[in-house]
Amino acid sequence: MIKRKTPIQKEMLLLKKQEQRFLERHQEKENSRLNRFLEDKIPDKLQETLEKAFSNAFKLIFVKGVSIIEKTYKKEELEKDFKIHDYANQIKNDRKSLKAMRKQAGSVGKWNTAASGAAGIGMGLIGVGIPDIPVFTGFLFRSIYQTALKYGYSYDTETEKKWILLLIQGATAYGEEQKKANEMVDAYLMDEKALDGCSLDKIIEETAGLLSKELLYMKFLQGIPVVGVAGGAFDVKYMKEITAYAELKYRKRYYRSFAEYDKI
Repeated sequence: MIKRKTPIQKEMLLLKKQEQRFLERHQEKENSRLNRFLEDKIPDKLQETLEKAFSNAFKLIFVKGVSIIEKTYKKEELEKDFKIHDYANQIKNDRKSLKAMRKQAGSVGKWNTAASGAAGIGMGLIGVGIPDIPVFTGFLFRSIYQTALKYGYSYDTETEKKWILLLIQGATAYGEEQKKANEMVDAYLMDEKALDGCSLDKIIEETAGLLSKELLYMKFLQGIPVVGVAGGAFDVKYMKEITAYAELKYRKRYYRSFAEYDKI
């Protein structure tokens, strides 16, 4: 006799499929014609400048920026939303409640993505590339923080900061780099002590280095007036990728609290 799957098991199967599709897209990165065209036009120290800009943006947010970002949304309301959805999931144990939680959590990144894209395009129009990084980073962390709250998790401890940076790595890297970052992200889901031996400063530098490499061509393009609109538009692409990956992993983390997690 075939035993029917529970609602949470069905949702977990969907999650695994979505996660696998994301990972498959990041197995290998294609070198676009635009990148090949720009390759010999990039200033020698641009990547180093970008890396420093991202590193400074991360440190600024972690030291001073969390409280500022929290002023841009109603943290208490998001925490209440989680409690309501979590209670419904525990009591009703139906797929409708799980889907409602998933859809609400997935929607928080849409406004941030649109706002970041508008800012990136606006700065690209006047030829501003590097100064866009703090703005992009602020919207990015805002989106991740809201997603965390939607699934009932904090984001202000040192360990959570490490995990959030690894989420960014897992969403933007390709090949072996992506595989390694994804494994570290999942290791934390299995054991929250998995990142105890990792230095926050080191993960900040690794993440800044990865983003500077991935965004090198687009930020160069964004620094050219009018033409830079195309470069600024890529803020949308990376915001979508990172927030989608973060939502998958926070959802996976939440599902691990259910007894059926290992019974698919």
